[in-house]
Amino acid sequence: MQSEKKHTNRLIDESSPYLQQHAHNPVDWYPWGDEAFERAKAEDKPVLVSIGYSACHWCHVMEHESFEDEAAAKLMNENFVNIKVDMEERPDVDQIYMTFVQLTTGRGGWPMNVFLTPEKLPFFGGTYFPPSPRYGMPSWTQILHSISEAWSERREELLHSANDILGELRRVGMAGSGAESVSEELADAAFSSFERSFDARNGGFGGAPKFPAAMSMEFLLRYWKRTGNENALNMVKLTAEKMARGGIYDQIGGGFHRYSVDAVWLVPHFEKMLYDNAQLIRVYLHLYQITSEDLFKDIATETLDYVLREMTGTEGGFYSTQDADSEGEEGKFFVWSPEEIVSILGEEAARAFCLYYDISEEGNFEGRSILNIKHSLEDVAEALDTEADVLRESLADSKRTLFAEREKRIKPFRDEKVLTAWNGLMLATFAEAAAILDNEEYLGIAKRNADFLLANLVSGDRVLRTWKDGTAKLNGYIEDYANLADGLLELYQVSGEVRYFAEARKLAETMIAEFWDESTGGFFFTSNDHEELIVRNKDLTDNATPSGNSVAADLLLRLARLTGDERYERYATTVLRLAVGQIRRFPSGFGRALGVVEFSLVPTREVAIIGPRGNALEKELWKEYLPGKVVALSDNPARDAEEVPLLNGRELRDGRPTAFVCENFVCGLPVSDTGGLRRVLAGGQV
Repeated sequence: MQSEKKHTNRLIDESSPYLQQHAHNPVDWYPWGDEAFERAKAEDKPVLVSIGYSACHWCHVMEHESFEDEAAAKLMNENFVNIKVDMEERPDVDQIYMTFVQLTTGRGGWPMNVFLTPEKLPFFGGTYFPPSPRYGMPSWTQILHSISEAWSERREELLHSANDILGELRRVGMAGSGAESVSEELADAAFSSFERSFDARNGGFGGAPKFPAAMSMEFLLRYWKRTGNENALNMVKLTAEKMARGGIYDQIGGGFHRYSVDAVWLVPHFEKMLYDNAQLIRVYLHLYQITSEDLFKDIATETLDYVLREMTGTEGGFYSTQDADSEGEEGKFFVWSPEEIVSILGEEAARAFCLYYDISEEGNFEGRSILNIKHSLEDVAEALDTEADVLRESLADSKRTLFAEREKRIKPFRDEKVLTAWNGLMLATFAEAAAILDNEEYLGIAKRNADFLLANLVSGDRVLRTWKDGTAKLNGYIEDYANLADGLLELYQVSGEVRYFAEARKLAETMIAEFWDESTGGFFFTSNDHEELIVRNKDLTDNATPSGNSVAADLLLRLARLTGDERYERYATTVLRLAVGQIRRFPSGFGRALGVVEFSLVPTREVAIIGPRGNALEKELWKEYLPGKVVALSDNPARDAEEVPLLNGRELRDGRPTAFVCENFVCGLPVSDTGGLRRVLAGGQV
């Protein structure tokens, strides 16, 4: 029988798994809300806001070291009003105070701990603090004592500092002037920047730690497609190959970990994030379209299957994250020793498996081994004096056996909240995967997810942020509207079900009405009726996830091509112009925006295919990598043209499925055979 918990605080009633993890701390935690700030005003106390997320390793460390410590909790409870925030549920709050920490300390990350006035103005902050002084950092209790003393004895100084920093936060939250136009020269300059930072030996950009730059890779693929610059394609191929063979990829179960702590993709931070995998799958799908290489198809398929197996709820929503830790140890679920492999596979199969996947006695991670591939299958087969096909079959059998054995281990914690923005990313991925791989199961998964999101996270024309255990809550942010609409539009382009197009367009209209800045342009992070925070940001930067502005611009440009509504193009162009100055300074922070720039630079192919779903013309359309296309499908254009104007006047020719290909609204003759469609898409006469 489970023992009764000694402490229980207000977080026990929250739906966020991250907040619930702190519900039995001795700290008197509040969730973010008016109650905490009203108490702070009434008791004249500063507010501690501690922000993290469930898959964050160092968040767990600080909780165990400090927030579970009775003495530290006593100090916190006596001197502060304490608030816990899940940054995945409240990115609006996180964004403001992360900017403050970065401005004042030069670095950011999670856990983030920020001290505020009762009016929500920050005056001191940092990230992880240890329980005792080390590595040049003060202890958590030293920080608490110092802040409490400063609040009592030097408050005027703190308040003056807080008001000064508020002005700086407002300045940072503003976008650029939008005076500079988007151009090929901007894309060329960005490409040159990626060339300079590219690691030609290991792939990726820069040194350790190394993050999977999916959005930058997508830009480079689009740049290659437009310019024919082979170096752009080669940078993406090498990076994708190195990642696929590295420890950042789960060689047994599929899926990518968050990032690599080294420059060679070997030792990851072991958490897995839905958004990373959604974006990386599409990179591998596009590489497969371009090269027809099985490696890229296999990685995409294994990762899709991982998401289905591990990250998909029974209702159709996709879960958010999986932890790095299990049984209190980072990476324990994923690492192996030679002895384990031998005991499971037997001597002969284990010898081949260990040689191919770099499993050794000394190990490569704290005495054990992270699976990675250093040598080609052919070289390993030669070393083992066997045939490559025999080795391939042996390795496949061994992987299945070891996967089944690994399933018996205690798994890392999974955060089962459903976030609208991240689900939109994965919805688009499954929809495109269904088309590229001609896979009806993936299409069914995409439709089920879309239907779940529309039923549970859309109320009228408004979007909610998060769902768990049957309850949806919190106002959606620009990224929620934009990503959901983007995913629905992608699903329409694959399924031809016009209801998904209608929902995408409706969300786009609400997005414009509720988030657009009428004075200087661009989309605010929060809606017009959102809770009033100390600043209202307008984020343009593509971080681990694309900014809502970038996705919105992408969505609106494609809607403009499908509907002929020039308003959408004007909004999108304004967003891109606002970002130009920042893109010039820091291209790697604008990968999705640069992809949209590329879309705006090429002649758009507007493709309408009339006929029953799954016809040969549809399948031909998705064989090639054509990032500059938009697609309208219909088996009844007379019915669907009211929603999708690109279908106006289209009909079957001679009773056969027919494709109409236009370029920037100038249309050529219809084609009914795959060869004709292939020629037109390749640049033939429209």
